[in-house]
Order: sequence, then C-alpha cells, then structure tokens
Amino acid sequence: MPHHLRIQLACPDDRGLLAAVTGRLYELGGDVGDAAFSLIGEEATMSCVCAFQESVSAGAVQDALRSLPALSKGEVSVAPFTLGTTHEATGHATHVIRVRGEDQPGLMARLAEGFGETGANVVRMDAERVERQAGGEYAMRFELWIPEGREDTCLADAANTAEHLGMTFNAEPVNDE
Repeated sequence: MPHHLRIQLACPDDRGLLAAVTGRLYELGGDVGDAAFSLIGEEATMSCVCAFQESVSAGAVQDALRSLPALSKGEVSVAPFTLGTTHEATGHATHVIRVRGEDQPGLMARLAEGFGETGANVVRMDAERVERQAGGEYAMRFELWIPEGREDTCLADAANTAEHLGMTFNAEPVNDE
C-alpha cells in the first residue's frame, strides 16, 4: 500500500538539479504527483507530493536527497502528506491573469484581496522582479479558479486594480480541452 510524502527543497540553483532530484526519487520507487519547481533569486525551490511503498520511510528519502551534491548546501524537508492528493473543483484554474508594471509595495496584496472578495481561489501564482537600469518592474501571473457567474466581476475588479496601480493587465480563460 503506498503512502504519500511532502518533499520540500531549497538550494542554490544548479543545472541538472531537477533531473538529479527526480532521478533519485525514481530510484527509490517514488511516483511524483503534484509538483512545483522555480527559481527565487538564485535559489531553486521545489515542492512535491510523492507516493512510495510503505517500506520507504520519510527519513530514507530525506537522507537519499541530502546525499546529492547539488543539495549539500540546501535545505531538505520530507514529511508525511496526510491531505487528499486530488484537487477539489476550486483547485482547477479557470482563468490566467497577467499583470506587469512598475514595482511598488502592496501590488500582490491588493490583487489577492480582490480575488478573495470575489470568491476566486488562487491555484498558482508566480511573480518576478525584473531589474532595469532606471528602476524595477514587477511581473505577476495568477492562475485562478473563479466561481461560475462571478467571472466578469472578478476580472473587472482585477483590471481596475491594475489600472489604478498603473500596470498592464491581461486575462484569458483556461481551455482544458
């Protein structure tokens, strides 16, 4: 009977890191489910849920990952995952929103508050500060689940917030077909 483990990594970015980590999980008999890998500055981060046979302990997985040279200067956390491994309806994105403009405090908070007020759920979010010679620019990408019938209200609120902050705004529905 398989059991699920939550694996979280943070370490200096290195080419081949994702291949090394997922290869090691495969060697241990792991089956990677939901996963996210990204760079935050010069740090690589990964979070995933992985199924293993009962005979493979969280400690064994953690030790095997820590033995990888790329993770020698990083953080590795492996723990039982006790929540469901499939998404509820609110975990499937219905829309993608992109916002870009001059970096300023509170951008993400203002948009996220509006999403919450209209009943939307943030499924995934990426943000990046883009350095320029004459100042910074910030680019955000949100994948949202928006309740049926609330799409126009949510998107108009987000567009108005972005415009008020002097940012560009783009939204498109997710086509799962």
